[in-house]
Amino acid sequence: MPDLDVDALLDLPVVYASGRNGAASRNQPANGELPDNADLEPLFEAILEHVPAPSYDDEAPLQAWVTNLDASPFLGRIALLRVFAGTIKKGQTVAWVRHDGSHSNVRITELLKTRALDRYPAESASAGDIVAVAGIEDITIGETIADPDDIRPLPAIHVDEPAISMTIGTNTSPIVGKVKGHKLTARMVKDRLDRELIGNVSIRVVDIGRPDAWEVQGRGELALAILVENMRREGFELTVGKPQVVTRQIDGKVHEPFEHLTIDAPEEHLGAITQLLAARKGRMEGMTNHGTGWVRMEFIVPSRGLIGFRTEFLTITRGTGIANALAHGYEPWAGEITTRVNGSIVADRAGVVTPFAMVALQERMSFFVEPTQEVYEGMVVGENSRADDMDVNITKEKQLTNMRSSTADSFEKLTPSRKLTLEECLEFARDDECVEVTPEIVRIRKVVLDQTERARATSRLKRQNASA
Repeated sequence: MPDLDVDALLDLPVVYASGRNGAASRNQPANGELPDNADLEPLFEAILEHVPAPSYDDEAPLQAWVTNLDASPFLGRIALLRVFAGTIKKGQTVAWVRHDGSHSNVRITELLKTRALDRYPAESASAGDIVAVAGIEDITIGETIADPDDIRPLPAIHVDEPAISMTIGTNTSPIVGKVKGHKLTARMVKDRLDRELIGNVSIRVVDIGRPDAWEVQGRGELALAILVENMRREGFELTVGKPQVVTRQIDGKVHEPFEHLTIDAPEEHLGAITQLLAARKGRMEGMTNHGTGWVRMEFIVPSRGLIGFRTEFLTITRGTGIANALAHGYEPWAGEITTRVNGSIVADRAGVVTPFAMVALQERMSFFVEPTQEVYEGMVVGENSRADDMDVNITKEKQLTNMRSSTADSFEKLTPSRKLTLEECLEFARDDECVEVTPEIVRIRKVVLDQTERARATSRLKRQNASA
């Protein structure tokens, strides 16, 4: 409601309700007390009184707008429609109007209405109803279902182009299948990604020429992380690459997507936020001080500059900041962005983590693993205090002898390990690292597990940089 007076927002009916107890009242209850009514009738009365009914013309031809998508293993892609005018019936032949203006006649094979949380078959729906229809395989958000004899398309909804991509493939670690994961093959992963495409219009799956991995593109890092998290909970074991930006060639130059970032935060964090976004190639477009202790800032930031941004942002604002980003368009490549200065601690052999090894190493690093946890060569087990990677033996055991020591009764304090979530692992991984995702645990590992091969690759890269 952009033209609504701000003061008018305060002149609204207030209903005090408790969903758990199924009670509502227009009278404010005292502290700790439930509403004085025994049901939700006052809430429903307020809805009928203040929410206007849909307005439509009974004689107008059919107009329905695709507002969302869903999928069913039996019906395929399902389009969720908002009916603006006319009547839509099961088995009816309608006109499907696409984004480019072209149209074709299709048949509605199934019509579903919603009651509570369940869908049930229906014969017809009229203006004001929100229904689900099946039978149109490639329909997408923003397209129109109209009367074939009087086609009146509604305005199209634009879906933002993908900005971030990551490679998703089968789990290739040495300990694959040792936990609860039971969906391990490439065919299972590809079938799951194909099913996601049916109901999720915001992602794309691109073939990269490998039989066991695919590039998945989406609007942001969070959307892709949600897909991976859902697959993990379904029993899949995956190898997920570091999120990358989707670039374009415009006039012979590389362009990357940018985001319009709006931040609301307490004014004492203004300097820290500005410094954080400056390091990520963000530029401030405007700032408003409301005089209430809060500041609104607007930035134009490369999409790759927002990878891992939210974790740092919440840390520096102590959880009080609010950030929202919208697609801004493509601009020339902004240059290199350094978001992580510390190196990785990598296990140099397979085995079980021992407290003895961790105590000896903990002064120089922080760990992601715990004692008795199984590791393998090439697995990232911690973060180095320096910029370089370090290979360590984290499975080393204390040698037992029959000689007594004067320090035998001394105890060392072991610093608790950091438990990284899936999003934090994706943010932490470097270009030569990937994330192993299983139903039980999420690990970071090197793409090349063998220590000798990684050392040779590093030496070759240094020689190439020196010669250049």
